Amino acid sequence: MGCSFSGLNALYDAVNGGGDVWINKNRFRIVRQLGEGGFAYVYLVKEVLPDSSASSGLASKFSDASHLSDDGTYAMKKVLIQNTEQLELVREEIRISSLFSHPNLLPLLDHAIIAVKPTQEGSWKNEAYLLFPVHLDGTLLDNANAMKAKKEFFSTLNVLHIFRQLCSGLKHMHNFDPPYAHNDVKPGNVLITHRKGQPPLTILMDFGSARPARKQIRSRTEALQLQAHGCMVLASDANDRLEFA
Repeated sequence: MGCSFSGLNALYDAVNGGGDVWINKNRFRIVRQLGEGGFAYVYLVKEVLPDSSASSGLASKFSDASHLSDDGTYAMKKVLIQNTEQLELVREEIRISSLFSHPNLLPLLDHAIIAVKPTQEGSWKNEAYLLFPVHLDGTLLDNANAMKAKKEFFSTLNVLHIFRQLCSGLKHMHNFDPPYAHNDVKPGNVLITHRKGQPPLTILMDFGSARPARKQIRSRTEALQLQAHGCMVLASDANDRLEFA
């Protein structure tokens, strides 16, 4: 899985106190919180390089620098894990997120899972840290709400470009063997980056609900389990929407 377990309980204090966080061998400084939902928090972080070498830090892990930030800033998702079931779900999200390489799907750059000591404020046993490229223009939902307040709208051409990019990313997922379904495509899971003189860049994120698209149902019990999963996705859409500052 590539997940690393350690006793670095100081990570919990660092994230909550706005200090530094280590994800494997790379160090990041918390800049500010971007959003939260359920047991997950999203932070803007900046890489702290050990020296001035261009090949040090996160850059040393990638031969393709297209996902690396010019100014060293990234988005870090922190997930509080209370039990074994949640741990397996996070591991599966990490596994699936690591499969895809497409310009319209948010890439997972690095990750770590650590053990933490339970505190009076929380009973979680592990925390996961997932590192992604940051897109500070927000989600399609953020942009649509802001434009609506100003009585503005996306042009028809931009709507088509956004839709085409989403379809391109989903096609990449569907072309796997087995094919994968995202299962949670919604405006809040679509990142938008505005580009001067070009249509907005559109990136689909959050693969926590992604699963193999083809599932053989052998019994009524399995059918009910699949139905229950669909209900969980709908409930998550209604109750666990990330609110971006």
